[in-house]
Amino acid sequence: MSRVIHFDLMSEQPDKLAEFCTKAFGWNVVKWDGPMEYWLAGTGDRAKPGIDGGIGRGKPVDQVVLTIDAADLDAAVAKAVAAGAEVAQPRGPIPGAGWFATVRAPDGNLFGLMQDDPAAK
Repeated sequence: MSRVIHFDLMSEQPDKLAEFCTKAFGWNVVKWDGPMEYWLAGTGDRAKPGIDGGIGRGKPVDQVVLTIDAADLDAAVAKAVAAGAEVAQPRGPIPGAGWFATVRAPDGNLFGLMQDDPAAK
């Protein structure tokens, strides 16, 4: 079973959205110290059910992108394509975190797939 491990929100003013999420929902939002402009959003006690996510700079979209854990990213993308998805964003690195791709389901929903790899560059 592939577990949802992350969500992404996009904003043209991610610092303002981070401030809003902190005030409105009590999230712990901190700017990531990585090579891209990104804020990590902790949404609560890790001992309780739920997922954390992040806020990136970009145009807001009409949907939240759920990222699903993939032990083997290439195999996960191939499985999604075989089920009817189209590759929206091919495999690429998130430096220091892992490998990421997105697929669009037949109904238009976008899903992220992430393979952990701290050596990704």
